[in-house]
Amino acid sequence: MKRDADAKSRVLPGSVFAVACWALGLMAFSQLLVAGMALATRFEESKVVRVIEKEVPKPIVIRVPQEPAVVAQAAPAPAPPPLRVVSPEPANLPEPTPMRMPLVADPRSERMVREAREARVAGDMMKAIVKLEEALKRSPDDATVHYELGLVHEEMGVFDTAAAHYEAVFRMGTDAGALYEMAGSKLRDGFEQPDAMLGKMALGRVRIFPPPGSGDGKNVTLTIPVQKAPGEEIDVNQVSVAVLFFNRTNKGEIIQLEPDCESWARMRWLKEPVDWTSGEENLRVTYNIPAQDSQTEHLFGGRSYYGQVVMLHYGDQVLDVQAWPRDLAARIPKTQSAPTENLLPEFQDTLPLDFDPDIPILPPLPEQ
Repeated sequence: MKRDADAKSRVLPGSVFAVACWALGLMAFSQLLVAGMALATRFEESKVVRVIEKEVPKPIVIRVPQEPAVVAQAAPAPAPPPLRVVSPEPANLPEPTPMRMPLVADPRSERMVREAREARVAGDMMKAIVKLEEALKRSPDDATVHYELGLVHEEMGVFDTAAAHYEAVFRMGTDAGALYEMAGSKLRDGFEQPDAMLGKMALGRVRIFPPPGSGDGKNVTLTIPVQKAPGEEIDVNQVSVAVLFFNRTNKGEIIQLEPDCESWARMRWLKEPVDWTSGEENLRVTYNIPAQDSQTEHLFGGRSYYGQVVMLHYGDQVLDVQAWPRDLAARIPKTQSAPTENLLPEFQDTLPLDFDPDIPILPPLPEQ
């Protein structure tokens, strides 16, 4: 019995060990089996096709027009800033003093120059030359004497002598005062021949408002066209227009407007400046006869507008004359340079040599 127990005691530990080994192997095998089955299952699942539906938004295509390619260029170099010249503040300079007319130093020469001017204006050129030549001997370097001699010779048509006197004044420079500039203008512009302007300018038809025969006879407005030929050069400062008005008295007399009544007429150009660039300039003349009281009208007579004579001048030359009514053409005053007591008519060359203007040509009627 004891032997069997010992034998069992020797055999049991080895059996337990073997059982433990088998248990461990079985567990390992079961784990391998489970792992294999898991791998097989995952492998089978990997063969299954899965379809996943997703909602994808539809893109919207916007077509943008193609622009030409812009080639970038290098920006130009900025221009240098302009140079600024800073000038000092202008000083309060005095106004330039205009040149004045020079005075004749010698009193006797001054008196002769004054008398020569009066003779020149009156038309007595020989007397003016005599006076000025005498003044020139006393004052050979006087600018006024030379300039007056130039004016006299210019009016006489002796242009070479006139230019020589103007040049003498011009050579004096500013010592000649205002005559220096005036002489320079004469030399620069030259001289017009006596008939050089004929045909270059003329009067147009004078328009009268209110028309003759209407209105109150006390107020009238004239529009006087002054026309210039195309392509002609004129000196505007030499052009002038003179208007002589004539009135009718209540006694029927036709009288010219007196010098002390010249304020009744007013003149103005419709356009300024007056340059004749369009070929025509219009002069507006308003003529108003002031009202008179009954006593003055009874003593001197009432007056009403009758007509006028319009004269176009270029310097001292009359270019055109227009009279309305036409009978006023016979009343135009003529410039005379000599006494008229013994002047003969214009047809004097056809009269006998022994003609006496105070004795009529026809014989006296016999007494009955």
